[in-house]
Amino acid sequence: MKQILFLAMAVLMLASCAKEQKTDVRWATFNIRYDNPQDSLNNWQYRKDRVCRFIKENQVDIVGMQEVLHNQFLDLRAGLPEYEGIGVGRDDGKEAGEYAPLFYRMDKYEVLDSNTFWLAENPDSVGMMGWDAVCVRIATWAKFKEKATGKIFMAVNTHFDHIGEEARRQSALLIIRKIKEIVGDRPAIVTGDFNVNDQSDAYKTITTNEFVMKDAYKIAGSVTGVNYTFHDFARIPAEDCEKIDFIFVTPQINVKSCDIPAEVPEALLSDHNPQLADLEF
Repeated sequence: MKQILFLAMAVLMLASCAKEQKTDVRWATFNIRYDNPQDSLNNWQYRKDRVCRFIKENQVDIVGMQEVLHNQFLDLRAGLPEYEGIGVGRDDGKEAGEYAPLFYRMDKYEVLDSNTFWLAENPDSVGMMGWDAVCVRIATWAKFKEKATGKIFMAVNTHFDHIGEEARRQSALLIIRKIKEIVGDRPAIVTGDFNVNDQSDAYKTITTNEFVMKDAYKIAGSVTGVNYTFHDFARIPAEDCEKIDFIFVTPQINVKSCDIPAEVPEALLSDHNPQLADLEF
């Protein structure tokens, strides 16, 4: 009888320890700028190795990228062999147009499910524009399981329209609905270039909705680097630059730190600075 009680207590203790085990993830959002020959010395061919090196040297676990063309997607896969990429082109759901891909460390995470939906009245309408948008826009998502702990969480990565105000607001509501449908109350992280600052309706829709998501940058335990992301290849003076790229998290996620590394004019990564966040849940 004593042996049975001892075993039962041991099982309960192990279960308790498993519940308390925390997941730590270094996350990033990064608009890498599409491969445009007119960018001259800022063209992708001169930046691709720097981008891959930045991700590896900063030990990023999961990153949401924007403006990724198919050839860039292949370059990233080749330059980041420890990572796998998830995503499709927005124009045809295959390889045409910009991707909004997620890259993740294969040794740490297993993908339970993933897909892309269009930011439109019918999210399955491949290649269609939604509301008052002037471009086709998408969101790519994945449901991950951390191999070490078995914890399940969701990642969503997107790029909002740069003109359509109603499209941005509706896109925010659509992403919230998708999170609730796919993972319910499990942890979820949304990354993206939202093409607006924190005073916009889209931002306020995300952060004040009944299903609240928080701006990781504003609730971080510590913040380092610059306070903006878009700098147009260092052409905009720092005091005039804006933060239009964000990482949003559900309330059960603790944001330990955020960093926006300043652009280095002689070794630019993109026309945007990436944002890094150390998350715990």
